[in-house]
Amino acid sequence: MFTHDRMAGASRRRGDQRAGRVLTGDQCVPGWPRWLLIVAMVALSHAAQAHGIVGNRVFPGTLAFDDPAVMDELILPAVSSLKHPGEGVDVTDNRIGGSFTRLLTSTLAFGIESGWMHRNWGPSQRSGLDTTTLGLKGLLYKNELHEVMISAGLGWGIGSSGAQGVSANNPDTLQPGIFFGKGFGDLPESLSWLRPIAVTGAVTLEHPMVGSGTNFGIDPGTGQLGPMLSRAVDTLHWGFAVLSHRPLHAGQASQK
Repeated sequence: MFTHDRMAGASRRRGDQRAGRVLTGDQCVPGWPRWLLIVAMVALSHAAQAHGIVGNRVFPGTLAFDDPAVMDELILPAVSSLKHPGEGVDVTDNRIGGSFTRLLTSTLAFGIESGWMHRNWGPSQRSGLDTTTLGLKGLLYKNELHEVMISAGLGWGIGSSGAQGVSANNPDTLQPGIFFGKGFGDLPESLSWLRPIAVTGAVTLEHPMVGSGTNFGIDPGTGQLGPMLSRAVDTLHWGFAVLSHRPLHAGQASQK
């Protein structure tokens, strides 16, 4: 799986918070609540795995980007850890987030996403809410025979909904995106060895509605952590994954 964020500026405010390795996070929960929390996390994660099915193909969701399906889903918790350049120094973000999506029609869904973030600046640490995002996502094209699914979304990052201490006190942003998946189960018999392969990916643009915001950062002159005026710039997020799995129904691919 490959992901990338490209910003139209010299500094980077934050990374894609959904990417990164999974943390257990159970060292802070003693005794029986720890086991109760673990059981609940496993049950919720299993019940709420995001995926899109088209024809004989499954397109699973990832921590880095959404799948092309439009459906009812609950993702809770989404745990990640990401080290990336911050305001003046590299920072590590440990995040626990969640999202909820509800179908409005069979091809249009409304969603909300937010989370709690702990930012490690090295000499100092801060915690607080991440930006809350509301969005709509619609299915544009679906072809069962050729295993193709394409959808588009438009998100609104609510300005000042996040904490200044974790650099989430951002201006309002518009986040248009395109999500796609293509399976190769429709290939001819001469290329049957490629039928288990599929690709899925997403491209989104994060466009701030104003030119600047105030967040915590390391002052390059004093080396001290404090509020800093930062320039808001366009950020392009993109990623794709190559998948391989057996058909949902044995023999279906050979019947096409």
